[in-house]
Amino acid sequence: MKTTALHLALIGDYNPEVIAHQAIPVALQQAADILNLNVHLQWLDTDSLTPDTDLHSFDGFWCVPASPYRDTDGALRAIRFAREQKRPFLGTCGGFQHAVLEYARHVLGWADAEHGELAPDAKRAVIAPLSCALVEASDTVRLAPYTRIAEAYGTLDIHEGYRCRYGINPEFANALLEGDLIPSGHDSAGDLRAVELLEHPFFVATLFQPERAALAGTTPPLAIALLQACQGLSR
Repeated sequence: MKTTALHLALIGDYNPEVIAHQAIPVALQQAADILNLNVHLQWLDTDSLTPDTDLHSFDGFWCVPASPYRDTDGALRAIRFAREQKRPFLGTCGGFQHAVLEYARHVLGWADAEHGELAPDAKRAVIAPLSCALVEASDTVRLAPYTRIAEAYGTLDIHEGYRCRYGINPEFANALLEGDLIPSGHDSAGDLRAVELLEHPFFVATLFQPERAALAGTTPPLAIALLQACQGLSR
């Protein structure tokens, strides 16, 4: 009997044609079944996230792929809430990019930080085109030991798929990653593919899309870890 009900927010503009949007509810349901939980999902369109939007009812947040979003500021508001209120958070692909952008603006105080897809000529484009676009690509990822993501996977070497063209701008990487935002996964070429926040119950962001495994019947470890973190805080 499932006794615990969790409420999760999916930050992003739902599009039924986006594979990740098809996969994420499946991934979370698979994880919920494993953990014997009831999970209620609500899509939060970015243009619905105003300064007056109350997010306190959500146990956790997943910022989903398929950006640019209709309202960047709306997405950043929800990410900031999850970060500041210590609510479990997972960001994948576009969610990774916007988690980094939110951190740059509101933790580092870089008011001029921009996403290079929206402002390619910005002086501080912390998110920039990848040297090689990872569209329908897959690669091995080496996880940093003793991190949330490594704990979730139970191993340091994983293989994941991508559909992404943007990542952290190397020009700003050192400054971005010298504080509480830490690198937690690199691909076979040594490029950054995952980050997480210290001093937070669960705040993980990946450039790869682990949710896609759910459509092949494999439950993504990060979906399980996200729900476990929500469950731990809801008790």
